Amino acid sequence: MQFLLDLIICVSVLTWLAEITSASNEYTGQRIIGGDVARSGQFPFMAALTVETEDSTYFCGGALITNQWILTSGHCVYKAVTITVRLGSIKLEGSDTSVITVASSHAVPHPEFNPDTIENDIGLLKLRLPVQLTTYIQPVNLATVNLPASAAPVAIGWGQTKDDDPELAPELNFVKLVVISNDECRLTYGNQITDTMVCAAGNYNEGSCIGDGGGPLIVTMIGGQFIQHVGVSSFYSGNGCESTDPSGYTRTYPYVDWIKNVTSGG
Repeated sequence: MQFLLDLIICVSVLTWLAEITSASNEYTGQRIIGGDVARSGQFPFMAALTVETEDSTYFCGGALITNQWILTSGHCVYKAVTITVRLGSIKLEGSDTSVITVASSHAVPHPEFNPDTIENDIGLLKLRLPVQLTTYIQPVNLATVNLPASAAPVAIGWGQTKDDDPELAPELNFVKLVVISNDECRLTYGNQITDTMVCAAGNYNEGSCIGDGGGPLIVTMIGGQFIQHVGVSSFYSGNGCESTDPSGYTRTYPYVDWIKNVTSGG
């Protein structure tokens, strides 16, 4: 009986890997920098974060993972004093019947987050009150296995659309990427790339930019019916967002137990 159970689990995982490797045909955008604008309700878990510290204000992305918790990067919540969260809209500003703006209760960067090396660059944000889920506000599923090198994930964000334009994108953008091996990524970034990081690149210069930090990297099952959160936008090349260097993400899967422990404890 145990052998049969193990076999079923193994087949399920292999099926999941095969599905995310083939990827979804739904995402055909070119890049977040000059990429495609999302449809309203296409990514209902997406959160826009305005972060205030004692001496600065900046913008990050995040993903709703329960009706009261946001998953983002460690560098987005590190030393944060207040964080305002916008949910339910692809637009950063303006009126929208589906949008809500909520305040945070407290932020939880990973206890081993290192702002110098960007190791363990993952964090959680608790909302003051649970949000009401709608067609436009829905949590995303956490990764159930580690992201394979053959996957074709999608990055999402409101970050800059050009290196020479500091403005955030007014509407949510997305781009289909390809995972590259950590050994290949070390050719660009050196030994700072650890096993809990993953790098992704496009055919040309696709990728994340300033303002995309904390946003999710996702994979979608065949048919686009089941999305999994597999990475958190962490870093991009010092050569510029429009360079051909890959973007860097924190893998979600190694932190799933930590995420569940924090969110279940209130």
